[in-house]
Amino acid sequence: MAGSAGAAAIPHGGSLAEAARCFPQAPRPFIDLSTGINPHPYPLPPLPAEVFTRLPEPEALRALEAIAATAYGVADASMVVAAPGTQILISLLPRLFPQDAIGVLGPTYAEHAACWSAHGTRVHLARTLTQLGGRSAAVLCNPNNPDGRRFDPAAIAGLAEGMSLLVVDEAFADFEPSPTSAAGFLGSPGLVILRSFGKSYGLAGIRLGFALAAPQKAAAIRAALGPWAVSGAAIEVASRALADAPWRSEAAHRLDIAVLRMDTALQEAGFAAPSGTRLFRLVGADDAPRRFGILGRAGVFVRRFEERPTLLRFGLPGEALWSRVEQAIKDTARC
Repeated sequence: MAGSAGAAAIPHGGSLAEAARCFPQAPRPFIDLSTGINPHPYPLPPLPAEVFTRLPEPEALRALEAIAATAYGVADASMVVAAPGTQILISLLPRLFPQDAIGVLGPTYAEHAACWSAHGTRVHLARTLTQLGGRSAAVLCNPNNPDGRRFDPAAIAGLAEGMSLLVVDEAFADFEPSPTSAAGFLGSPGLVILRSFGKSYGLAGIRLGFALAAPQKAAAIRAALGPWAVSGAAIEVASRALADAPWRSEAAHRLDIAVLRMDTALQEAGFAAPSGTRLFRLVGADDAPRRFGILGRAGVFVRRFEERPTLLRFGLPGEALWSRVEQAIKDTARC
């Protein structure tokens, strides 16, 4: 798997234009459950005009990275690099740390394999952590997208010890009920951890993510991004949000309730037992394509997988949308 594999467009969630093309007669507005974004966004504070009219101050960015270090359990803020979203980091890593070959634990977020392949790296797909062992470079998501598989941080750290590069995408780790992050093991020079701000805080349009890495790798990432990579508005909002531990605790509780409600609706409609995280649920059904169509015609857009047609992934709706979503899910059980 190499060379041109990354050239073709990869389908992602979140495209309402695609939803409209697939279901032109569906009621509007669509309820978009095709992403894993928190439906209860962090409340935006009033923003001073200066965050839009002036270039961000380097000191403000350093302060944000220090706040992120505390939020993510990183010992030293020099190991935290803010970026305009984790996707740009995924695209950047193959150029900064080139590899002849890399293992990717899958099935998972397709951009990882595609970006490495686009840089000429041979990509080898693995199904278990054991299958990644012995490689000099690897990528995994913890928890995994889309099935929610979780891996012990100590096992990840042990894997990193023998590698020149281990990329761990922790985009969905913020609300995990048990310790998931490998951030406490950043003493390993090969470890690079990616954290997403927009998913957890429901502010995907902010375009903010973080790379966590040992100082040498962090410095290389920071230099490649250059000055003013993160907007003043993103710095202002995230500095407050990442420091707000009570909000994160309350958000986790709300998401627990929402996950239970979604799982109940899905299982009552005959889907297989759900897996996933507090931000999305993955379910299987032999007739998943038919159910996808019923949901879409009801204006509920979920994530399908062309390569795994029996699976559907559901994000969580906002409070005012539950009755419509539950009715659409119930309708999928009808022949």
